[in-house]
Amino acid sequence: MRLKKRLKTTTNPLILFVLLISLLLVYLPNQLTAQKNLEVKAEKGATVTSLLSKYLLHEYGCNLEAFKKLNKGTTGVLKEGVKYKMPIKVYTYNGKSIRTTIGIKDYQKAKRIQAYNEQLVRNKVKAGDYRQDKVLWVPQHEVYCKKTNVKPPTSYGRIFPIFGLEYQYVPKQSDKLKGKVYYIVSGHGGPDPGAVFRQNGKKYCEDEYAYDIALRLARNLIAHGATTYMIIRDPNDGIRSGSYLPIDKEEYCWRNQKIPYDQKARLKQRSDAINKLYAYHKKKGVKDSDQQTIVLHIDSRRANKRIDVFFYHQAKSATGKKLATTLLSTVKQKYAEVQKGRTYAGTVKTRDLFMLRETKTTTVYIELGNIKNPADQQRFFVENNRQALANWLFAGLVKAAK
Repeated sequence: MRLKKRLKTTTNPLILFVLLISLLLVYLPNQLTAQKNLEVKAEKGATVTSLLSKYLLHEYGCNLEAFKKLNKGTTGVLKEGVKYKMPIKVYTYNGKSIRTTIGIKDYQKAKRIQAYNEQLVRNKVKAGDYRQDKVLWVPQHEVYCKKTNVKPPTSYGRIFPIFGLEYQYVPKQSDKLKGKVYYIVSGHGGPDPGAVFRQNGKKYCEDEYAYDIALRLARNLIAHGATTYMIIRDPNDGIRSGSYLPIDKEEYCWRNQKIPYDQKARLKQRSDAINKLYAYHKKKGVKDSDQQTIVLHIDSRRANKRIDVFFYHQAKSATGKKLATTLLSTVKQKYAEVQKGRTYAGTVKTRDLFMLRETKTTTVYIELGNIKNPADQQRFFVENNRQALANWLFAGLVKAAK
């Protein structure tokens, strides 16, 4: 009231100007704390999609449009080492609240922004907590988009570089596999490429295709709450596109172990890694029935021999037989849905294989097809089919977990 009265009686222009500025500072949204858009350097091979995914921005269309506008229409592959402006406003946190810092009243929106910053710290994308370093990131979709279907903080996932730039962000889809532990093993690797198919001067190797499918399966499991280990790992392959996957010998065994060429030593290294992790989780209270190993291979037979996906389990393992049977029935059902009238000849059998005999978990060994057969090749040379295989095996694991 005093302020209004003073405004009415004051005629000095300088005093009026100062009073008006004071009112603006008190009552208008605190946009003066906003800095420029966050700028980040692109990694080698990064794309707009992968960069937005890393910063949890890719699910909202306005973020993509803002990125293109901020970076002069940039799309597709980014230039390594070049700085790009992100659809993220950087604020200096005022030490009181997010709402007063950025000038909003919506409490739920402030909670989402808080969760966004906290998740990026957990993902090791943001260096520190905004309450300590006073650096608050506000994503474009929360404040600056007119209409956005903003998901709650629980939808935020995690970053797993093992899946590659395009797929490293794994959104949380459900908790239906929470408490389950899976050990995913792709066959061969390192000095041993496994089965090989040669065509037009190129070598198509078992270890590369089994690894790609294994990655896709592991990503599905993580998205639904499972603790998942890739026992064989490649530092830079990630999930790859296309029909030809170039070969290398960079794979290693969990954790940071060089893969030996000797087959027995190689298999023992893998089973030992799994058994150590199994003992660790068992000590933490995870039941035997909640720890499973999936071993993926691609067979090599005569070119005219077409085979379906088939499964092995250890002869004395009732749980292994049950899991293998569930996986087979799921794959058979999926084929019936997408290829009606197709005769599926996959089988479940026992076999005295090292990985079945020496791992302490319930373990299933899977052969995905014949790398030399033209019909079978479509199962793993076609990218969409590699994803389909991973999805079907995932569906079988979910069914078995119920």
